[in-house]
Amino acid sequence: MKRWKVVPVSDTVPSAFAVRAIAGIGTPSLAGSFLSAMQELLPASHCTVFALEANGRVAAVSTASAHGEVAAVTAAEYYRNRFDLQDSNMVWMARKKAPVRPQTWLSHQYAEDVRDPHYRDVCYTQPGIRERTSVLLLNPDGGRIAVSFYRNLAYKPFDERDFHIITTCAPVLQAAVTAHVRSTSEPTAGDTLHHKVLSLLANRERQVVAHLLAGKTSRETAELLGLRLTTVLTYRYRAFAKLGVRTQRELLAALDSLPLNVTGRGAASSRRPS
Repeated sequence: MKRWKVVPVSDTVPSAFAVRAIAGIGTPSLAGSFLSAMQELLPASHCTVFALEANGRVAAVSTASAHGEVAAVTAAEYYRNRFDLQDSNMVWMARKKAPVRPQTWLSHQYAEDVRDPHYRDVCYTQPGIRERTSVLLLNPDGGRIAVSFYRNLAYKPFDERDFHIITTCAPVLQAAVTAHVRSTSEPTAGDTLHHKVLSLLANRERQVVAHLLAGKTSRETAELLGLRLTTVLTYRYRAFAKLGVRTQRELLAALDSLPLNVTGRGAASSRRPS
């Protein structure tokens, strides 16, 4: 595991990269836009984006894979097993004090650097990932951003040229994530979670949340909706991330004052089924 502070480079970010990267701002496909943009410059099989507020609340999360839903399923397991408590990027950023000025770091980690065997198996071995390179941003307000690009076993290891390219593109990635967080946050502090559910959750996400609130397990929810368990876990993960909660208990506490019909047909009909 290596980590180093980024020294700004004078190279110009390719315009095609910038156009592709910012295309996902304000949409669920932010990581997909990043991955597509980066693939024009270097090989990458997966991308994850995490944005955390100073209190640790998830402000934004997005995942993408060149191989279907692999990244989403892996992310769901990552969240369900609380691997963020072992993730070297997350642990390191949580321990760092808020800097006076924004700091950008790069980290590089191989699968074998992950100590916990379960974490390593779920997030690296099973999806066939060998390594990741991450852009880490520490903001003066305590906010943190981690944008990671992964390579599976079909690709050669990241090298110095790859690190240079990612460093060159880092400012665009950081600006895009910051804009994304602003575009998906509440316009006023007085807005309720009701507004957040209606504006951010897709139809399937609302359905899953509704069943969880009714006391159903993820497996029971999958059976009721006619979905695979991994698919329900993915919707659950996305909904929890958007609502800023980590567990079903936190969800229940946060939604305590939410109108009972928030996940009913009236709300669901306002968005296209996912």
